[in-house]
Order: sequence, then structure tokens, then C-alpha cells
Amino acid sequence: MKKQFPIFKNNPKLVFLDSAASAQKPQCVIDSMVNVMENSYANIHRGLYKLSQDTTTAYEESRAKVAKFINAKNNEIVFTRGATESINLVAQTWGKSNLKDGDEIIISVLEHHANIVPWQMLEKEIGVKLKIIPLTETCEIDFEAFKTLITDKTKLLALTGMSNVLGTTTDTKRFIKEAKKHSITTLIDGCQSVVHTKHDVKELDCDFFVFSGHKLYGPTGIGVLYGKYELLEAMPPYQGGGDMIENVCFTRDTTFQKPPARFEAGTPAVVEAIALGTAVDFVEGLNNNDEELTLKALTVLNNIEGINVIGQSQKGIISFTTEWGSPEDIATLLSHQNVAVRIGHHCAMPLMKHLELPAGTIRISFGTYNDESDINKLKIALTKCKNMLS
Repeated sequence: MKKQFPIFKNNPKLVFLDSAASAQKPQCVIDSMVNVMENSYANIHRGLYKLSQDTTTAYEESRAKVAKFINAKNNEIVFTRGATESINLVAQTWGKSNLKDGDEIIISVLEHHANIVPWQMLEKEIGVKLKIIPLTETCEIDFEAFKTLITDKTKLLALTGMSNVLGTTTDTKRFIKEAKKHSITTLIDGCQSVVHTKHDVKELDCDFFVFSGHKLYGPTGIGVLYGKYELLEAMPPYQGGGDMIENVCFTRDTTFQKPPARFEAGTPAVVEAIALGTAVDFVEGLNNNDEELTLKALTVLNNIEGINVIGQSQKGIISFTTEWGSPEDIATLLSHQNVAVRIGHHCAMPLMKHLELPAGTIRISFGTYNDESDINKLKIALTKCKNMLS
């Protein structure tokens, strides 16, 4: 698998364990971007010449691939700059149209900042109340506590499908089912979970689902917002500009296109969107070994004295601390041994406060290019760190 990723050919000693932040790109995705720019690049939707028509077709084919990937309809897929923009889009459009002073939004302690801050902004702007689901002793979102938080003012549940810090997965279907009993709108942050687990938004019955391209072996600067069409159709535009309008006039109200075009103002990330479709094709053909690797990595970490694994990782992501060095010390020494890891709060400061870890954690995360040899090299590198720092 490594042979499909040029980064490893150009950096043969690299042990890359930071895919939860951003995954490396396979040659097919790189080729897809280059092919568009070299052979058919043009702006889309309005050109009648062949280059524009070809690029428009490829762009919309990519939308269809993404829709099929999560079992949605084509017109329910909005291309954004990333999951962060997708959540902000929902907050600023659906949120401002449907929420009022005193309404409640429920999130959890596990959330990434991107699924916290947009709702905090609505707290200040319109007076909604943010309610937080605590965690169980095993660092899972507490379902029973969630049920006690629901009132007749609860309007939105926004949850992560998988913690980007601990690798903890959420039984989102169970939470959504309970929310639907109370007519609560639901949003799932699938940034991490969509890489490791097949998702069917119709089966989940979520109202919104978001993810980023760059964690899915695709380019940066492209993301996805899925929304049930009836919700998207009722939402006002997020930004104004070209391609999202139906008619602009100084003497009467400007009118807007139907979704998804309504939410894709201006020239979109055409090249990146097309390459995202290629990344989806690539992922569809994978046979993930992330659970097996996670178990092997946990065995290695738990057998090195002075390493404390945080939480109970289930797949793809593990956080830990050491008794013999700060996260900065460990990451620096690992870097000198060509092992790339992530450190800090991982855009989850409330979780770090809950865990009483002000310096954050060391995080390793796996991609499809990782194998058992990477775990062995990590073991050797960590042992050297321990011997040096102890």
C-alpha cells in the first residue's frame, strides 16, 4: 500500500502516524488533480465550450460519487471548504432560521472545537443555550445523561461520530433515534468516523452529516455537507455571489438557486472536488486493517513502562502520555527518528480539561499505508526516548 503514496518513496524512512490530522495522498488523487489542470481545466456550469463542459461533468460526477458513498441524493451534497465550514454553514443558516432565545443545543465533551465554537457564537448572537453531555468512565458519550438533558426547548443534537483524540466511537444511530422521539434535529461530525467505517445517512436518519476531504486521502480545501433536501431547501444562502443566484435585480428581490447550488457561491474548489471523487473511489476499494493495527499498537504501548494510554481506543487513533517526558519532548525525539506524531490538545480543550491533561497528549493515528513494521519502529523509537529521558 505504501507504494501507492509518493510521500513514502520520497521519504523512505518516514513512519507517518498523524493521519487523523490529515492523511497522505495516493498517486491516483495526485494524478486526478494534475490531469484536470493539464487537460481540461476551466470554470464550471456556464461555459458552453468543451473544456468547461468536461470539467463541469467531472465536478458533478464527483458529487454523485460522494452521494453514493454515504447513500444520499446528489442534490443533498453541498461542497464546502471542509467540515468546519460545513458546520458553520448549518449554524449560520439553519441555526439562525430555526433557533431563538432560550432554545437548547446539545453537544458532548468529546467534540472538536469545530463542533463547539459555531454553537457558542449562536449563544452570543441569539441567546441559545448550550448543554453538554458528560462522558462515562470509559470516555464514551453518556447516553443516559443525554436523555436527562432533553427538554421541550431542545432543538439540535450535534455529535462527533468518533473522537479525534481518543478513537472512541459513538453509537450515533442510538442517539439520533432518541432525538427523533423529541423532534430534535441532528448533526453528525463524521470527519474521523467516515475514514474508518461505512456510513449510510438514510439508515442513520441524521439531518446533517459533515466530513472533510483531506482526512479521506483527498485534497485540502474541500469538504462535504449532507443535509436532508427539505432542510436545505428551507435554508437561506450562507454567502452571496456568482453561481448561487437565479436572478439579480436592483428593482426587486434577488432570487437564489435551489440546493446545492444555493450554498456554493463563487468559483468552487473545482480541482479539489474532482479529486475528492477519486479519493472516494480509492477508499471504496480499501480493506482497512486499522482495528488490527490499533490492537497491536495498544499492546506495544501498554508494555512500555511509564506510558499511560488515555481512554479505550477502538480503532485508528490512540492518545497517551509518558511519565518520563512531556509531549513536546517525546514528539521531538520521535521526529529525530523519523516518526511523525501529533501532540497537544488536538482542538479539544474541553476534553483535555475533563481528563486533567493541561499539556495534552501524544497522539498516534493510522492510515491505510500503515502496517506492523510501523508499530515495531514506534516501539523501538519510544524505547530510545524512555532510555534517554529516564
